[in-house]
Amino acid sequence: MQRTGHLLGLISLLSVFLAPSAQAADGAPAVADEAAASSAQAQLKKLQSAAQRLSYSGTFVYQQANQMRTSRITHVLAGKNELEKLEVLDGKPREYLRNNDDVACYIPEAKTVLIEKRVTRDVFPAILGASPEDLANHYNVSMGPEERVAGRDCQAIVLEPRDKLRYGYRFWADKQTGLLLRAQTLDGRGEVVEQISFTQVEIGPIDRARVRPSYADTHGWRVERAAMSQVDLSAWNVTPPSGFRKIQEVRRLISDTPPSGAAPAQSKPSEREVSQIVFSDGLAAISVFIEPGSQNRNEGAVQQGAMNIVGRRQGDYWLTVVGEVPAAAIRQVSNSIELKSK
Repeated sequence: MQRTGHLLGLISLLSVFLAPSAQAADGAPAVADEAAASSAQAQLKKLQSAAQRLSYSGTFVYQQANQMRTSRITHVLAGKNELEKLEVLDGKPREYLRNNDDVACYIPEAKTVLIEKRVTRDVFPAILGASPEDLANHYNVSMGPEERVAGRDCQAIVLEPRDKLRYGYRFWADKQTGLLLRAQTLDGRGEVVEQISFTQVEIGPIDRARVRPSYADTHGWRVERAAMSQVDLSAWNVTPPSGFRKIQEVRRLISDTPPSGAAPAQSKPSEREVSQIVFSDGLAAISVFIEPGSQNRNEGAVQQGAMNIVGRRQGDYWLTVVGEVPAAAIRQVSNSIELKSK
């Protein structure tokens, strides 16, 4: 398969040698390129609204490095409200029920329901959080070939990053409705590092009963409300890559699950307070977690699929930077963090 970057390089070289012909054509190629980019942006806009305004249900597979996970999502538009049910089908059962921004996570083995507000709005297939015009400032957007996904005809859309601090993307949108059916994340060599795709999907009226929780009898279950609050973290200077803007500053309690086989006195999860700053360019998100650094931890970097993580100590604090961006972007953000002196 020919890589997009290589193809664009050839086009760039050809444009140098064919400059006189291009001028003789009164700039027709440039006009054609603009029209193609405009068409791709219009397709992105349709993709963005379809995930929010349509009712649909389907099974999708998420692949990250050598890990795969199967889930089922059901989305119902009820008046102005979005109702959604996400079921994790592999491993331990988990079920997420969403009513607009309110999310309830059902954890059957612990007989617990965790209530929280969603921080980012990037759950497949609703993964776009910015206008196509804003994305075009940082990605070259173009149309790809027509293909079939989950038995439906699709139009491919290619987003090539304009810098090395972002991944590239390929999206496949249903030609009839615009709904995103497959998404791939590409590294700088054009190789797939992460992908998610429907294997079966139905689009159209969905019975509202299908977004109810599967656990009808939750008598005796514990209900926990995530302790999360808005907080002013302006004392911390963080410089994200160009085009990433701050979308959230929160403080939350995180539970640490004790190791298997721990003594009964140590079996209760411990909680620690963590501050979080979230940046997004409308496709990728970067989070900076800040907490007191008394814990005994090893500094370093980890990568899994498209996800990169850096953890390091800074004075009396422990910093963790996480994001689905190249390692260079995470290092840049980590190195930029400063605490203003009082």
